[in-house]
Amino acid sequence: MRVAPGLLGKTSRLRSLGLWAIGLAGFLAVVLVALHFGSLQKMLELARSARPGWLLVALLAQGATYLSAAFVWHQALERAGHPLPLRTLVPLGIAKVFTDQVLPSGGISGTMLVVRGLITRRVPGGIAMAAMLVGLVSYDGAYLIVVLASASALWIRHRMNLPLIVGVAIFVVITLAVPAAVLGLKRWGQRKPIAWVGKCLGGTALLRELIDAPTELLRSPRLLMHTIGLQLAIFLLDAMTLWLAFKAVGEVPALWVVFVSFAIASMVATIGPIPVGLGTFEATSVGMLSLLGVSIEVALAGTLLLRGLTFWLPMLPGLWLARRELNRTSDGPAAACASH
Repeated sequence: MRVAPGLLGKTSRLRSLGLWAIGLAGFLAVVLVALHFGSLQKMLELARSARPGWLLVALLAQGATYLSAAFVWHQALERAGHPLPLRTLVPLGIAKVFTDQVLPSGGISGTMLVVRGLITRRVPGGIAMAAMLVGLVSYDGAYLIVVLASASALWIRHRMNLPLIVGVAIFVVITLAVPAAVLGLKRWGQRKPIAWVGKCLGGTALLRELIDAPTELLRSPRLLMHTIGLQLAIFLLDAMTLWLAFKAVGEVPALWVVFVSFAIASMVATIGPIPVGLGTFEATSVGMLSLLGVSIEVALAGTLLLRGLTFWLPMLPGLWLARRELNRTSDGPAAACASH
């Protein structure tokens, strides 16, 4: 049994459009509220005094995040005996980011795009899934380290409150549940109830590839340490991008303030229902920076510059690369696999 793809696609598109509309409304609301409590004149002064050279450095830092993501897959594939060059993996990383933004699914949509992209590049389905599992586990491990370290810094400085404690607790549960669910599918995916659900959703081929994926990669402490380190580098580079945005506007908070604010804002965006935290990320970032002593105007300017570099700017190349990957998938080995 196969669910009609046209119906699923239409429902998914309508849901995505609805979430995007809510996110954009929240984003505009954050900007208007910040301008209400801040000073429009100071915002204009910050814009006039902006130094674009620092934005160029921030752009380079963002480019390094895609390189680090590609290295995660490169390490896993090399360990499995199916290495691919970085020049092939970096565009795949950009396409993944775009897909995760447009189709909010907790990163699953982008991850599936990567898996299919690897398969069309002649990587066996099981190996592609194994590399995906390494990426998923290492990402969640690094994310936990970043959020718990940030929460500890806030606790030490007596800035932790009940909403933040609840948010961290929810985040920990979700972050541990996602890889646990995926590994559970791998272990029990052949049992009738799970197999039937996968067949009804049209995901039989993907479920089979997940079940067949070798687990040796996940049992390599050295590989996991390397990939977690690369994922941590991505978080650090993202936080550094925010710090460089502040350098561009001429008022620079302490590095720990920038890092903690970015980590908590990312956490709230992750556990929230809006695509990539549109609105919620900005509100939390500005709120955390203000809580830690940064003026609202500077906090808003830095946050908007960060989102421009990490979210809006990659949209066009991401769209082109995602469409290219989808076309390759429809014409390549993945399509043949999906047809069975």
